[in-house]
Amino acid sequence: MKKSRGFTLVEVLVALAIVAVALAAAGRSVALSTDSALEHKLRVLSGVVAENRMAELAARRAWPGIGLSEGIERQGGVDFHWRAEVFATPHPRLRRVEIRVTAPADPAHELRHLVGVLSREF
Repeated sequence: MKKSRGFTLVEVLVALAIVAVALAAAGRSVALSTDSALEHKLRVLSGVVAENRMAELAARRAWPGIGLSEGIERQGGVDFHWRAEVFATPHPRLRRVEIRVTAPADPAHELRHLVGVLSREF
């Protein structure tokens, strides 16, 4: 009797199961990588928004009033919500500014928090 050459059905099924598990793991890895890349993009763009707000306050050369202002800025095709809060400091010629930028889809998710100090010209 001649010995058959090839794979048995059980061997083929085991090989397919191994391939399926490997593909599922690879798919999950790709999904996590994509989510991470999107989060990184949002964090970078939110940093630009925060720095733009701070630069605008500095460029105005007007003494900022104490209080809260907020708005929406479009950056990289994404609308970010920002809040700028100005605080008094112990030094009368300085103001502390805190700028917070939140995620477009989730206002509770803060992407960037920038703190700076503006000085009053003599």
